[in-house]
Amino acid sequence: MAAKTRAEKMEETRVKLIAAGRKAFAEKGYVSASMDELTATAGLTRGALYHNFGDKLGLLGAVVDEIDSAMAQKAKDAGEAAGGGWNGLIAEGRTYIELALDPEIQRIVLRDGPAFLGDPSQWPSQNRCLQATIKTLNELAKNGAIKPVDIEALARLLNGVALNAALWVGTSEDPQDTLHKAIAAFECLASGVLVKPASE
Repeated sequence: MAAKTRAEKMEETRVKLIAAGRKAFAEKGYVSASMDELTATAGLTRGALYHNFGDKLGLLGAVVDEIDSAMAQKAKDAGEAAGGGWNGLIAEGRTYIELALDPEIQRIVLRDGPAFLGDPSQWPSQNRCLQATIKTLNELAKNGAIKPVDIEALARLLNGVALNAALWVGTSEDPQDTLHKAIAAFECLASGVLVKPASE
């Protein structure tokens, strides 16, 4: 068996640190997670964490990116299962909001993420979601399915509604009750862009 290359070893270290960070942040929260404990759990040193992520905040950024990207992928899968197009876009938003019920997502992405990494709309994972939404909306506009409004503005607002709905659900005292209200409002607001109501 061939020896691992330097790049492979670095990637393996990075994956281990993200996994350990994810576990620690989910169980203890960002503030209480100990760098020494999480590096020891991964069988690595604090130096490895600094080398790969700069500091604990850099590791949180990588963990949030991994989880938020997985949320976006689940949303995309739901959109494809719904047949794409407008129905797919709504299914994506609904799924993203529903994922806010997951305790790990609540703690890491919806609470600690914004508190320590700042505005979620500026995260790389959210920007990738934005580009995907712009692509879908451009296709819908070409087919005359939506009103003639600026596509980027529309994509930013639709994604913002889904993100803020998820933040609301994830930080609510009664997430399940809030979820129903949030999804209903998201679908109501989003439907305003259609040339014809979805039911017609």
